[in-house]
Amino acid sequence: MIKGYSEDEFLMLSGIQHMAFCERQWALIHIEQVWAENVLTVEGKYLHERTDDPFENETRRDVRVVRAMPIVSYQLRLRGIADVVEFHRVDDAQEGVTVRLKNRNGWWKPFPVEYKRGRPKPDDRDAVQLCAQAIALEEMLNISIDLGYLYYGQTRRREVIELNSTLRDRVINLSQKMHDLMTLGITPKATKGKRCSLCSMIEVCQPDLTLRHRSVKNYLRRMVDSEVKNS
Repeated sequence: MIKGYSEDEFLMLSGIQHMAFCERQWALIHIEQVWAENVLTVEGKYLHERTDDPFENETRRDVRVVRAMPIVSYQLRLRGIADVVEFHRVDDAQEGVTVRLKNRNGWWKPFPVEYKRGRPKPDDRDAVQLCAQAIALEEMLNISIDLGYLYYGQTRRREVIELNSTLRDRVINLSQKMHDLMTLGITPKATKGKRCSLCSMIEVCQPDLTLRHRSVKNYLRRMVDSEVKNS
């Protein structure tokens, strides 16, 4: 048990990006335990492998870089691995903002950094994952974090993400929805859109068949009723 919760109640933090993208995608991956890779997921996996080495921590001047940091949020009941957490050295202590680091002098201010392939997305799926990481870090370190960074492999640039109340509320709502679906064991029906063409799960999801599912059931029911009447 962890602070009153069973370990089984904690879901994968990285899954919140799937939930933000598509509820059905999240359920297929995390409830039904199916996964399919396309070139986008392979590229993303390669990019993460370059950061997910816990022995590659380093200090560059006034920045301490911690890679593949285990994180957990009891509020969200999510746990996972943060790609990179940067601790920036500051001159003075700031209550609720800075921390001490073992065997390091001074005060340090942490920022989560999430690595993504491609370019910034038109939706908030990357931002909610980063924000969930920040919420976990805040609980673990007993501080508040006002911003984080998204690094995109294609543009090779960082995007500054403000961790405001709107984004935090979105994370809380998404995480609750994840737990609700997991408890019920429900995989939502597909809602087809432009995003489907970019989804690695499209062959498993079969959105066209799912969307026709109700009419097929009605058709079969009519066929059975007809057979009964004619028998």
